[in-house]
Amino acid sequence: MAPLINLAELRTGMRFASGLPRLLREDLSTDKARQALQARLENRRIDFLDLARVTIYENPGSPYRALLRRAGCEFGDLRKLVEEEDVEGALRVLLKKGVYLSLAEFKGREPAVRGTAAVQAGPDALRNPLTNPHFKARSSGSTGRAVPVTFDLEFIRDRAVNIRLFLESRGGLSWRHATWGVPGSTDLVMLLELAAAGFRSLRWFSQVSSDASGLHPKYRWSARLMRWSSRWAGRPLPAPEHVPLDDPGPIVRWLKDVLDSGRTPHLTTFVTPGIRVCQAARTQGVDIAGTQMTLGGEPMTRARLEMLRSFGVVAVPRFLAIESGYIGYGCLAPGASDDNHVIRDFNAVIAAGREGEPYGLAPRMILTTSLRRSVPLILLNVSLGDEADISRRSCGCPLEGLGYHTHLSRIRSFERLKSGGMTFLDSDIVPILEEALPRRFGGTAVDYQLVEQEKPDGSPEVVLVVNPAVGPLDPRAVIGAFLEEIGRGEGAERVMGLQWRDGKFVRVERRVPERTSTGKIKHLLKSRA
Repeated sequence: MAPLINLAELRTGMRFASGLPRLLREDLSTDKARQALQARLENRRIDFLDLARVTIYENPGSPYRALLRRAGCEFGDLRKLVEEEDVEGALRVLLKKGVYLSLAEFKGREPAVRGTAAVQAGPDALRNPLTNPHFKARSSGSTGRAVPVTFDLEFIRDRAVNIRLFLESRGGLSWRHATWGVPGSTDLVMLLELAAAGFRSLRWFSQVSSDASGLHPKYRWSARLMRWSSRWAGRPLPAPEHVPLDDPGPIVRWLKDVLDSGRTPHLTTFVTPGIRVCQAARTQGVDIAGTQMTLGGEPMTRARLEMLRSFGVVAVPRFLAIESGYIGYGCLAPGASDDNHVIRDFNAVIAAGREGEPYGLAPRMILTTSLRRSVPLILLNVSLGDEADISRRSCGCPLEGLGYHTHLSRIRSFERLKSGGMTFLDSDIVPILEEALPRRFGGTAVDYQLVEQEKPDGSPEVVLVVNPAVGPLDPRAVIGAFLEEIGRGEGAERVMGLQWRDGKFVRVERRVPERTSTGKIKHLLKSRA
């Protein structure tokens, strides 16, 4: 029997339904967006300090308060640091004093131990007390460990300012827009930020049907609620159209129809689905040259970008997280395939560098800090599981003209497996490899390994390596069991499992799992096919 909507979800849905019309009725012009961005950049220090004062120093439950107290940094000290060193300089000083959260600490999987002090963090302790939740999303995770994140529609309004200016910089104000995500937060946020930015010609494609077996009914009802509320506002939003990852034909036809009409189609999706559209167009003999795409969720490697370009597609990467909003947006005069401008009005970003060495942090680990009052979770030097090169250069592109001068490139995840836009933590995958699969098919905790790799055409593949010593087995049964385990639950976990199943990302390979130079077996590896 499908789970019912509980009272808390019902109340959240009612707030969403009552708040959405106001969001959609606001006409966000480019001039208004530019004024908003200029004010954000000019008041950046003030906004950071104000957010820290209210959500950290005046919040007894904030774990950052304990870390700052241990570092001997009262609010007056922080204000002086920011005045002298700017926001990023102050954050580096705080990092040197142990004010940061690793990914495991941020997720609440382990306490933040600094010297003899141990501080318990986790999403519940990091929720922004300034927000009024209108709908709920879930961040990276599987097997029941995904982190619930509540969204305020003000967060969508803030993001709309950025997306309006990003697309205006690309000449996209008259484009025809579509999204292709998965049910729930991914679809809703992509669609709503475009609508709030003033773009009305929208199509909503969904990789997983909201009626899929075992999926929580909230996914179906959230879509209906959004449509009803948007009609009431006089700004109707589209209904979701199920387009599975292995059959993107309807999207190819939409691209062709828009191109034939003399317009430019723009598709916002993950990297792998973008590639699948191109492959389907080739199979169908359809020319989609001139298509614009905004792609995220996975690394935009050189091979992937070159493949997209070979179809005449203009692909721009973006880098964001549910917890923090925009971190980066693709440079329009890129120096690398994944060159992103740091969106410094939304987040401050630093690399761990030498300051992180005493704590065992990788030099390229990036730490993110919240600057907007609307963010779901308060971040202060938090690792979201990514590494990157950070540089400052003059590229001459329109985003630099908006005030974005810092660049991110070679963005890669650690402690996470990311493929097809879906994300799984290593701590969630390891029990499956060490316990569930050996229990079902035999072998031991060191006989199974996952290898994430990229094919020559740029598409991702996940290889489930099984030691031949395990004995005879049916690869299809192993894949089915693996996907069953990662897809347990009826929410975000189920969505991710269905997406990987439909996308046929996983194959089995019989060989001895790779070992490190010290003889250890890493359960998650990244390599190139």
